[in-house]
Amino acid sequence: MADHSIKGKVVLIAGGAKNLGGLIARDLARQGAAAVAIHYNSASSKAAADETVAAIEAAGARAAAFQADLTRASAVEKLFADTIAAVGKPDIAINTVGKVLKKPFVEITEAEYDEMSAVNAKSAFFFLKEAGKNVNDHGKVVTLVTSLLGAYTPFYAAYEGTKAPVEHFTRAASKEFGQRGISVNAVGPGPMDTPFFYPAEGEEAVAYHKTAAALSSFSKTGLTDIEDVIPFIRHLVSDGWWITGQTILINGGYTTK
Repeated sequence: MADHSIKGKVVLIAGGAKNLGGLIARDLARQGAAAVAIHYNSASSKAAADETVAAIEAAGARAAAFQADLTRASAVEKLFADTIAAVGKPDIAINTVGKVLKKPFVEITEAEYDEMSAVNAKSAFFFLKEAGKNVNDHGKVVTLVTSLLGAYTPFYAAYEGTKAPVEHFTRAASKEFGQRGISVNAVGPGPMDTPFFYPAEGEEAVAYHKTAAALSSFSKTGLTDIEDVIPFIRHLVSDGWWITGQTILINGGYTTK
């Protein structure tokens, strides 16, 4: 029987320096992971990455941090290679990388579309590819998407449209990697109370999002609090191994599929 506990496992988190990724890194270290490698995109996130590394080590796990632009397949390949060299082959691989754009369809430029596609779809595809090549048997793979995949809404065509392929990537990967006991899922939080959310939204939109979920009045902010996503990630990468090929929306009743 495979061991599906977190204790003693090696974890890789893309976008793991701060916000939800940073909180996942800290949580899995506290749950007994042997090592947690985190990725961050730009030099502006290095301080946050250093803080997360320190928190991981304080929880008793080994830690490593790597900077990379994951919109290049070679960079994703190198991230896995660097992780293996530093802390060993991952048992758990989590990709939290994403970029939001809220803009009318007719105003989206080709450059904006290309960037959104590269960050949200291409990087996810090649992260899953490298996970399939490098994650240990009976491993767990999770990609962060968005609850807007269950929405009927304007202005997010480039965002939800470039996250949507990840559902199909997830299903295909789960079928192909399942013969090695690897589970593969996508998780779509609702609008989260992080710096990632606010720049794209105006004051009226923020007010709407804070009341849109069925459970909004019971949230600290009205939005999806990142602390409320953590137990679901923890479950999927441990005892929830039997769940695979799914897109799970975690949003307090903000959208549903």
